[in-house]
Amino acid sequence: MLSTKTMRVALLATASFGALAGVAFADGEVNIYSYRQPELIQPLLDEFTKETGIATNVLFLDKGLVERISAEGTNSPADVILTVDIGRLIEAKDGGVTQPVQNDIINKDIPAQYRDPAGDWFGLTTRGRVVYASKERVPETAITYEELSDPKWKNRICIRDGQHSYNIGLFASMIAHHGAEYTEKWLTGLKNNLVRKPDGNDRSQAKSIMSGECDIALGNTYYVGLMLTNDKDPEEKEWAAAIKVLFPNAADRGTHVNISGMALAKNAPNKDNAIKLMEFLSSGKAQEIYSEQVFEYPVLPGAKVSEVVASFGPIKPDPLPLVDIAANRKLASELVDKVGFNDGPTQ
Repeated sequence: MLSTKTMRVALLATASFGALAGVAFADGEVNIYSYRQPELIQPLLDEFTKETGIATNVLFLDKGLVERISAEGTNSPADVILTVDIGRLIEAKDGGVTQPVQNDIINKDIPAQYRDPAGDWFGLTTRGRVVYASKERVPETAITYEELSDPKWKNRICIRDGQHSYNIGLFASMIAHHGAEYTEKWLTGLKNNLVRKPDGNDRSQAKSIMSGECDIALGNTYYVGLMLTNDKDPEEKEWAAAIKVLFPNAADRGTHVNISGMALAKNAPNKDNAIKLMEFLSSGKAQEIYSEQVFEYPVLPGAKVSEVVASFGPIKPDPLPLVDIAANRKLASELVDKVGFNDGPTQ
């Protein structure tokens, strides 16, 4: 049975699609299918419309984007796909709902490691998969991912579901760097250092650190910014104030990052406007807006980060191409199950 939330999203998607279908072929518009929540991208779209006069229509889905576009076929009104996580971008390409873009402006702004070699998707912003550490109980100022399996952290680590895309991305990067055999042993060690079964989301890991349940956790950088500035739920400010951000492997290969990104839909009816939007989203101006709104790092070299993000300290991203990491996601998921990661510690 569908939950109330899922039903609401489905109804909204249906209503939005009806509106989109009526304007898909209108002049001066571009249609966006988005896994990113509308309020996060609206400031960007408002600025794009202000600069170009091109109106934007957004269909937000929390799942099933590829299946929807596939079902719509050549009549799909989708022009641009916006999403988070390299896995979902790869899923869109493999699902046959994107088309390649070869554009000098976009390629100049987005480094090669953050775009598909064939041009089927492009990264816009990055978020580091970092360690949240207790300011009171963790004196360390540096750490590596490899160290997380060290017995010194036994009963001190919290983490969300091992199969969540954020963690699968990190585990896939470990395979890319060290191989499957090493990563399996590492996952077993990490599992046995957990204080409990994987649970919650990234924000709740910070809450668990504040409460003293655990001392360190894995989380994305941008959640820290969202918590620090959350006036609606001020208790989250307390969670964020209790932790410090440690960037793993800062002294060697760098911190694992994932991306938000975009792709041109396969049957984009407003292709010219879609390309204009993609050019805008890759620009420094747009990426700085994103940085201020959702506390992520622009992929454009030299683009300014927000003051909140800068307060975490400098990030040195792992330079390994995301396509190389994504190639190991299936194996990473299999290893999570193989070691019983979500069962929690067994020693």
